[in-house]
Amino acid sequence: MSQQLAYVIVTPYSLHKSRTGGILARLISRTGLELAGARLFAPSEELVRKYSEVIVSANDPQDRRIQELIRDYILQNLSPDPKTGRRRRVMMFLFRGEDAVRKVRSVVGNISAERTGGETIRDTYGDLVLDENDKVTYFEPAVLAAPNAEEVAVKLKLWAGYSDADGGVLENTIPYPAGEKPQRTLVLIKPDNFRFPTGRPGNVIDFFSRTGLYIVAIKVHRMSVAEAGEFYGPVREVLRTKLKDMVAGKARAALEKELGLKIPPAEEKQLGDLIGPIFGDNQFDSIVKFMSGRTPGECPPELRDQPGTETCIALIYEGVDAVAKIRDVLGPTDPSKAPPGSIRREFGQTIMVNAAHASDSPESAQREFGIVKVGDNSFKCAVEEFFGK
Repeated sequence: MSQQLAYVIVTPYSLHKSRTGGILARLISRTGLELAGARLFAPSEELVRKYSEVIVSANDPQDRRIQELIRDYILQNLSPDPKTGRRRRVMMFLFRGEDAVRKVRSVVGNISAERTGGETIRDTYGDLVLDENDKVTYFEPAVLAAPNAEEVAVKLKLWAGYSDADGGVLENTIPYPAGEKPQRTLVLIKPDNFRFPTGRPGNVIDFFSRTGLYIVAIKVHRMSVAEAGEFYGPVREVLRTKLKDMVAGKARAALEKELGLKIPPAEEKQLGDLIGPIFGDNQFDSIVKFMSGRTPGECPPELRDQPGTETCIALIYEGVDAVAKIRDVLGPTDPSKAPPGSIRREFGQTIMVNAAHASDSPESAQREFGIVKVGDNSFKCAVEEFFGK
């Protein structure tokens, strides 16, 4: 079967209730598909209107009444707030693989008032409540997805066409009380979460949701060798100097065992001074390879700026004290020293393979934003690459 591209739209209500992680975990783990793209939107009235116009379809297996409910829901809940004019946040995921549309739709589920369990996303997070006269009193679909490949193409091309103007790093979508000064910070869900299809990326996002912060940008990112080198550049000198004593001790022990001689403290220090920087550079190269797929030495100069082979998710979180709140949930660099309930204790393995990265200060966040460029429109590129412009 040929490759397909499918999408899932996370509604403003699901985003507000911090259900994004649980939704993504199900989509990846239950479909086995590749997460090919992600973008946050603040849809304009024009985009919402055009999207609503292509919802009712004879090809949709759900009955017309449900389709009309979805159409009306989109007009009411995805449009800017009529009282304030503030746009609402909408998140879109792209999935690629064989039979992708059917697989995604089966995990999303259909909408019914006769919910029997929590098998699908809509079973768990959606609601359709009817009164005794069969009139709808409450409706929340949780996510939106197309029923077939033809409609995926139509709707994705529509959203891609508005993805520059209505998507990216969102501004002025979150109201704050007077006097509160929101902060922004970068999070990377690291490549160790994408070795095979698993719920881990969504589970990590779910952990971050306890901060009460808001996601204002998301991108599926493949870090280039050049980006990884620049991103982790400040760590390089630390590795070259901080590890000297450890390297010296190991070198002394190895030489004493191999040569059967006693190395005095002064000479041990010299070993650290000599070998420490070399060991630090090696560790730095390992970090670059972990994040991008290649060490700088393995990468030809003409490929240094090309996307790497390793997948991560880049997110920008916004809110009061965002840097400290995210770092607190993340835990320290060494998973063995991380407290119970932290992300790195739950999902980390080593100091390098430790599930996620988060900016350690507002200044670091600004520097990292400039390298990762979460607002860049790789979503549109993925759609146009698949369907053509």
